[in-house]
Amino acid sequence: MVSKDVIAKFLATEFPQSKCVVEAVGDRAATIRHAVGFDELRPGGTVSGPVMMTVADVALYVAVLGEVGLVPLAVTSSLSINFLRKPAADNAIIGQCKLIKVGRSLVVGEVLLYSDGDDRPVAHVMGTYALPTPQS
Repeated sequence: MVSKDVIAKFLATEFPQSKCVVEAVGDRAATIRHAVGFDELRPGGTVSGPVMMTVADVALYVAVLGEVGLVPLAVTSSLSINFLRKPAADNAIIGQCKLIKVGRSLVVGEVLLYSDGDDRPVAHVMGTYALPTPQS
């Protein structure tokens, strides 16, 4: 298992544009926080869908890295989101991922997204990551 600090440093180096913060990783799970400001809002005062999908994808990626190690070439092969309710425009989005299956070539996980401070999910996400094939 890779530590939270190692993964956070890796993300900061490889994805310096990301506003996602690793809060926890381990036990086939990860928690990510993304601050919400004016740039993350869409008309109507809600958090944009692309921001929520980003949080879900990063949460899944961090959980994968925590479980299988720093595998930079692990890639999203599937991401499906169900928007459940309007997130708060002034609270961070929290993504909590749990891995369902960790295989040799695919990892499947589930992510629930929340507005910080509210225990009702704003979105439910299922995703699959493809792991690179080891070279012989």
